[in-house]
Amino acid sequence: MAFADLKTEYGTPMVVASALYCGGVKRCELPVEDAALDRLAPDEFAWIGLHEPSLELLAHVEQRFGLHPLAVEDANREHQRPKIDVYGEALFMVLRTAQIKDSAIVYGETHIFAGRGYVIAVRHGPSTSYGDVRQRCEREAQMFKRGPGYVLYAIMDFVADNFFPVIDTIAEEVAEIESHVLAKTFTAAEVNRLYQLRRELLGFRRSVSPMLEVCARLERYSLPVIDADMRPYYHDVYDHVLQVNESIDNLREALASAFDAAMMLSAASQNDVTKKLAGWAAILAVPTAIAGIYGMNFKNMPELETEYGYFGVLATIVAVCGWLYYKFRKADWL
Repeated sequence: MAFADLKTEYGTPMVVASALYCGGVKRCELPVEDAALDRLAPDEFAWIGLHEPSLELLAHVEQRFGLHPLAVEDANREHQRPKIDVYGEALFMVLRTAQIKDSAIVYGETHIFAGRGYVIAVRHGPSTSYGDVRQRCEREAQMFKRGPGYVLYAIMDFVADNFFPVIDTIAEEVAEIESHVLAKTFTAAEVNRLYQLRRELLGFRRSVSPMLEVCARLERYSLPVIDADMRPYYHDVYDHVLQVNESIDNLREALASAFDAAMMLSAASQNDVTKKLAGWAAILAVPTAIAGIYGMNFKNMPELETEYGYFGVLATIVAVCGWLYYKFRKADWL
């Protein structure tokens, strides 16, 4: 059975694309079964895209291209931290991708083998296809002829650019939450969503920030596959990742500020209610006290025989309560 006929759990072929390139131009489609490093001319390189390949397929690629067993072992497992490893004259890189799905951030992984004569990208999870990256590279023959070093840059640039829609979506939601806080219409559901967003941003940062180290190594150090004139391009990717990383920190601070503001407004609202209750309690205490005194069951109480005592007591109650109401109203308690 041809490897291209095998499907992943997502219904996509394990071999997404495989082609042979020379001088920045696509020479032909390259079946994985026939691909091998020793069959390539010095100015040729193979670019193979795999999606959740089987152990059999990975073993075949490992044998044909002389991949390091430790790198192949990592490529067969998900949940790797973004990193770059050097094995002789070859590189192994792990990138984490992110996209918004059903109002949540979902992650995928891309493991890349790069050497003189080949680039093998292995995707895991719901990551975005690199078909657009391949088409863009094929259109830019002048850059594409730089070989695997440029392909590596193009993939990293695509991954970094796809972080921005995630940031923009979360930023819109954060702005909406902040407007509700200022309008004092903050609900319990939004408090839960705020906490969820902070956790998602923390996870997003864990996926993005290690890429800074990867880009820095590619930009500053002499590594296999990476020509010196490609380093400024990796610096551009570094700038993009740094911008995303800073945006994540800013959004987390904005969410923290929104939460603090919501708590302060809630406390202020509760304080207003407490002051109103205290004010009315003080006002009601006056008739309650007077009624309690006159409700005592004693025979000799001088005021009981006063002809207009009842009306006098009522007038006193109204006057004192009115005076207290005026004072509390002036103090903004009522």
